[in-house]
Amino acid sequence: MIEHYREFLPVSASTPIVSLGEGNTPLNYCPQLSKVVGRDCEVFVKNEGVNPTGSFKDRGMTLAVSKALERGAKAIICASTGNTSASASAYAARAGISCIVILPAGKIATGKLLQAFVYGTKIVAIDGNFDHALRIVRELGESGHFVIVNSINPDRIAGQKTAAFEIVDEMGDAPDFHLLPVGNAGNITAYWAAYREYEAQGRSTKLPAMLGFQAAGAAPIFHNLIIEEPETIASAIRIGNPASWKQARRAVAESHGAVDVVSDKEIVAAQSWMAHHEGIFVEPASAAAIAGLFKCCDSREAAYSFQKIPEASRIVCTVTGHGLKDPDAIIKQMEELKPVAATINDVRHAIGL
Repeated sequence: MIEHYREFLPVSASTPIVSLGEGNTPLNYCPQLSKVVGRDCEVFVKNEGVNPTGSFKDRGMTLAVSKALERGAKAIICASTGNTSASASAYAARAGISCIVILPAGKIATGKLLQAFVYGTKIVAIDGNFDHALRIVRELGESGHFVIVNSINPDRIAGQKTAAFEIVDEMGDAPDFHLLPVGNAGNITAYWAAYREYEAQGRSTKLPAMLGFQAAGAAPIFHNLIIEEPETIASAIRIGNPASWKQARRAVAESHGAVDVVSDKEIVAAQSWMAHHEGIFVEPASAAAIAGLFKCCDSREAAYSFQKIPEASRIVCTVTGHGLKDPDAIIKQMEELKPVAATINDVRHAIGL
């Protein structure tokens, strides 16, 4: 990924590239989502859940860890709701350096916590939320013993730009609209920067409207208010004071987009809908973008309505993480699987024949 977009990234011939084969993720045309929008519009999903550790964080982490290694770092540190910890742990292991993760106790999906553990990371759980964890990480970073690899690290944002570069390269131009979930707001910031760079270089002819979606219980940017105790089923965006708040606001304003909210109920429904109708299984935070698309199409309360957008508009939704990263909501919906006798008649009866 870094090699392909080297001219747009802060690397040199002396930068030791730490890679696990991230990037080049699928941009899936979604016929059923396109029907929801109608009017010959096309909806594509940028599926970041197929990155090496199962989330978009790998794009920024390959660059952040590469630059840390170039500067002689022996250890990296991050606060995390899960995906950052998994990615940082994997890339630190690849680089042969130590990784420290500070996370809110009881607020991390099991799949993500397991990833950090298996890579040999030092994990410290605190009685607090992500924002408390990030404050501690900032203070520890000032000691000079660690390189912080949260999205306050500009190398993280630079690496995440490559997803937007890939979209333009594959589509031949920028989309008309781009929808993303918003937690710490680094991704929407990175995508907008990338779209602007590509347009300035003449590699695209237009800029998309950027539409960000927060969970109703963790929507500081939407309410323009720090949320002291954010709460949502979408653990990856359970953040009350985003690090890239101002940059995200700027991206939305400059692109003539919007920030909106979706409920946990809408998020879970969108997660199941995507699996049932498009064959794409995403974690709840990712489903916020899909729930947002539905809201744009159907709700009079939507901050940005799709009911009057131009015909044949092209829309991209970024889904940020694989569903197996955070399966708890789905597990709760599953009924107990009771076995039947191993006979053709009992199996016929069980499947309704």
